[in-house]
Amino acid sequence: MDTCWIVEARLTNAPTPADRIAALRAHTARLGLAGVLVPRADAFLGEYVPPSAERLAWLTGFTGSAGLALVLRDRAYLFVDGRYTTQAGREADPALWTLRHVTDQPPSDLLRAEPPGTRIGYDPWLHTEAAIERLAGSGAELVPLDANPVDAVWTDRPAAPAGPAVGHPLSFAGVDSAAKREAAAAGLRKAGEDAAVLADPHSVAWLLNIRGGDLFHTPLALAQAVLGADGAVELFLDPARADAALRAHLGNAVTLRAPAELAEALDALKGRKVRLDPDVTPAWFARRLREAGATVVPGEDPCRMPRACKNAVEQQGARAAHARDAVALARFLSWFAAVPRDGLTEMGAAARLLALRGAGQHFVAESFPAIAGAGEHGAIVHYRATAATDRAINPDEVFLLDSGAQYRDGTTDVTRTLWTGPGEAPREIRERYTRVLQGHLALAATRFPEGVAGPHLDAIARRPLWLAGLDYDHGTGHGIGSFLSVHEGPAGISRAAKPVALKPGMILSDEPGFYEPGAYGIRIENLLLVQQAAMQPGQTRPFLEFEVLTLAPYDRALIEVALLTPAERAQVDAYHARVLAEVGPALDGPARAWLAAACAPL
Repeated sequence: MDTCWIVEARLTNAPTPADRIAALRAHTARLGLAGVLVPRADAFLGEYVPPSAERLAWLTGFTGSAGLALVLRDRAYLFVDGRYTTQAGREADPALWTLRHVTDQPPSDLLRAEPPGTRIGYDPWLHTEAAIERLAGSGAELVPLDANPVDAVWTDRPAAPAGPAVGHPLSFAGVDSAAKREAAAAGLRKAGEDAAVLADPHSVAWLLNIRGGDLFHTPLALAQAVLGADGAVELFLDPARADAALRAHLGNAVTLRAPAELAEALDALKGRKVRLDPDVTPAWFARRLREAGATVVPGEDPCRMPRACKNAVEQQGARAAHARDAVALARFLSWFAAVPRDGLTEMGAAARLLALRGAGQHFVAESFPAIAGAGEHGAIVHYRATAATDRAINPDEVFLLDSGAQYRDGTTDVTRTLWTGPGEAPREIRERYTRVLQGHLALAATRFPEGVAGPHLDAIARRPLWLAGLDYDHGTGHGIGSFLSVHEGPAGISRAAKPVALKPGMILSDEPGFYEPGAYGIRIENLLLVQQAAMQPGQTRPFLEFEVLTLAPYDRALIEVALLTPAERAQVDAYHARVLAEVGPALDGPARAWLAAACAPL
């Protein structure tokens, strides 16, 4: 299971990008369509997809984790968000693709300009029903297709994942599957619903306490399920992927069925009330259920919120995983501070950190491809060094390193921005780094009443930058799974996030940044665990606060101490003292000495 995650996808270089888009146009024309939508998605609508589902990358060359192509007869557009505008501009051929910001210039604007009734094809497995409804309002006729049109022309498409699924031990999961199933089923009964479709493999993994190696960085077995109000589950996973140990782990209340039997299972729900989460379910499901005569009830996936609110065992696992991760980070940072700047590259630095993490207990894989961006590459929010882009990390420049790990007891994600020296960082860079740090500190220190959602907190992290007329074009924080996806819903700290109230047990990132295109990027990221706050005199309602999980020093060379308030300075000193106290005993020699200097009071 573990080894396949370390292998990286290799997208074929032939035929040419122009050949690919021409082949797709010819195929869609034969289907009587004026165009086709190609999202970066698979049938499970996850952020990360296996090589067999990298249709957008194959077609456009763009390798980011979010995007949408609209291919018309004589034009083609690639829509990305602010994280990927620079990257998409580099990767997609501008002679073939017109780049659009998905928020500022949404695809619905283009479709609205097409003649009424223009037929645009889409794969109903790769879009939510809500996404299709938003586009349908533009006047175009959106046509669901029985087969994906890209697959018809992608002649050397890789095979789908077929590795085994495995049980996730109770010592890591904290709650057994039977208890989870009964709690979720009780919610269905209370709502008067007969069943719920679990289209999200993360929910299936959490509910049944199973994991797998279908994705490179997320420990999932890509599977879907139907949960009945009696607590029974139909699990749609190739039976060949379930050995005797897994079948015993699943128990008699879980029926294993081939994915090809999913349509038949939905048809059997005729006359029943079936819950679908519109945010995470492909449009195909609702269409099939309605055709079968079932009543589709929009509602939240019954596993989504319980999964986000980590239980006591998962919380302790997160602390343990971060403690191990902190030791690897400290060893890396001490090495980085001493290594000569004559030949070290972005990929070399990322490989060194991966090797140090790999020596830790319960390590399985990176939680995402490391973002190791030197100089101008740091300004690409989700930059990923390749053999073609890898460059030396030079003296006297900014190096941004965003990385994480999958441990069996927890998932980590941490960003540190470093000055390579030996000279002093320019004042402008120090001031901007410090404003990012101020926002990062302010969010971590916030106490807030129960009921507050992530979007309500987003401005706290931006305020120091706003005061200087600066900002960043990405969210401030995302949820993190427990040995699951490094990006987990439903909560997030972002202006664009749904207003989901934060609850104890949620883990979210705190990662404001600033990016100077063509020059450098700054981002600082810790993970925060939501906890109940202690009552204060005169307090009239319950409050929540954050426990900082990540333990790694900030780069003193980039802190403009004069900009910090006394409270901020004390906060940094207290954090560094904690890092030294908790991480220092696991180090010796030069690493221990480096950490002591890095964590000395400002």
